[in-house]
Amino acid sequence: MAHWTYPILNIDDTKIAKAVIRNVPASIRDLYNVCKAIRGMKLNDAKRFLYDVLDEKDALPFWRHSHGASHKSNISPKWKVKSGRYPKKAIKYVLKVLENAENNANSKGLDMDNVKIVHIAAHKGITIKRFMPRAFGRSTRKYRYTSNIEVVLAEV
Repeated sequence: MAHWTYPILNIDDTKIAKAVIRNVPASIRDLYNVCKAIRGMKLNDAKRFLYDVLDEKDALPFWRHSHGASHKSNISPKWKVKSGRYPKKAIKYVLKVLENAENNANSKGLDMDNVKIVHIAAHKGITIKRFMPRAFGRSTRKYRYTSNIEVVLAEV
């Protein structure tokens, strides 16, 4: 198994802050869309948007894995996507990793008004395999899928 590293960005190491959270019990399908929505945003704008989605004032656009996601009237036209959802569990963990990265940026002395999310991604984590006993001595597989979230903030 290869060793995991952060992506190589052509930014000075004194101007960036990183954070990663492993084995999050949230869907990779939801996390993909959450990460895509806030990638490139300023940190304060991204957090405000995610809190609005948690309060269901704004819907999170679903680009991928959107089959069955209904059209929402409270999606901003800037997304150019009509279908959306409110993935609260995924947003809770993304906010947690953003908070960690923000604290890292604060301790490095970065200007918090100009901090931008230059990289955020979700990857598959480990799969916890279990078996559930059934009738007549049989059993059924029961998988618990996890995800990893990585974020890099930079001062712009």
